[in-house]
Amino acid sequence: MTIEPSDGSGAWIRRAVPSDAAALVRLRALMLEAMGLPVGAADAPWRSAALDWFDERLARTDEFAAFVAEDPGLGVVSSAVGICDRHAPGPLNLSGVHGHVFNVSTDPRRRGLGHARACLDALLDWFATGTGARVISLNATGDGLGLYRSLGFTAPRHPALRLRLTQEEPEG
Repeated sequence: MTIEPSDGSGAWIRRAVPSDAAALVRLRALMLEAMGLPVGAADAPWRSAALDWFDERLARTDEFAAFVAEDPGLGVVSSAVGICDRHAPGPLNLSGVHGHVFNVSTDPRRRGLGHARACLDALLDWFATGTGARVISLNATGDGLGLYRSLGFTAPRHPALRLRLTQEEPEG
């Protein structure tokens, strides 16, 4: 799949492979930083853990996919990532497979050119044709809300809640 951005850079969309793990971590850091989270330096421990995590997941092509926009001059500049979870079947989802979209991020030097939309379109196509997922969720930032709504995402009927558990230091 090729997209022709307005700047003529000729970026193209492809499914990510394990060698793209570092680029996915870099884009994740840009996204988290834009959300106001402290991401630390290039050697922050979370980055190494995320690199290992992406590397492992990219090999699980039946339950995990990432699509990236690759720019001829800058390399990977955008991503959309998805994972499948297995839930108990229900009347509207007999397979029980749910999809979750995350890590939708674009390098600031290439924003506004349609890269995130193209990556997300490819990811949603993978969910529709390559998995049993019929329910796809995501957490939206203000910057992404318009894109997600234009693709048909709506607020769930029942609100999502979250509890953060803190880990206690082991004694001894």
